[in-house]
Amino acid sequence: MAALLFRDDPYLRTCEATVLAVHGDAVELDRTVFYPLGGGQAGDTGRLGPWRVLDTRKGPTGDSVLHILEPGAAPTIGSTLEAQLDWERRHRLMRLHTALHLLGAVVKAPVTGGRIGEDKAHLDFDVDMSRLAAGDIEGELADYVRAAVTTRVMWVSDAELDARPELVKTMSVAPPRGEGRVRLLEIPGIDLQACGGTHVANTAEIGTLKVIRIRSEGKRNKRVTLELAT
Repeated sequence: MAALLFRDDPYLRTCEATVLAVHGDAVELDRTVFYPLGGGQAGDTGRLGPWRVLDTRKGPTGDSVLHILEPGAAPTIGSTLEAQLDWERRHRLMRLHTALHLLGAVVKAPVTGGRIGEDKAHLDFDVDMSRLAAGDIEGELADYVRAAVTTRVMWVSDAELDARPELVKTMSVAPPRGEGRVRLLEIPGIDLQACGGTHVANTAEIGTLKVIRIRSEGKRNKRVTLELAT
């Protein structure tokens, strides 16, 4: 199992790590600042020693993470290397992921899916299109951003999560399990739900949000897409 440093400090940009395993172009480390693709959030990119990390995926067991390296990379098991994030990209992902938590609080309807990319993010809702007005959504999001609410992470047991199904708000994505506990993100007074992703420390850090598209993706999927204005 790797130490997933981003869980406790999503602002950590670098770390020294030891290579535990090599699978072709993919490397497992004993610790990492790289968030792997999951929960709708894109995997991090960056550098591992002299090589580019092109993508990051969940590994085959437990908390292992596969760092997908550029072709021709040749790390050796047991070597110690510096892992370094593409920080500006990660920070945009953090801002957009936190923005989707705000969006879920604005649009009070079941969430059927979502995705966070480096340039835009969306949620799908089981809701009538008539309830989705871009201007109204932008206005409420702006209020939450201006409120400058501090976010916080907490943990609950698997049993407590099972007893509180309202903590799982995305129908298509199950919260990460396996350790006997589950990570929650709380935005006090706005949102509380199971989430393993990376987020900003305060809603003010998100900045101005624009609703760039609202469209139907099926009978039960109405997609609201956001982007960062700055």
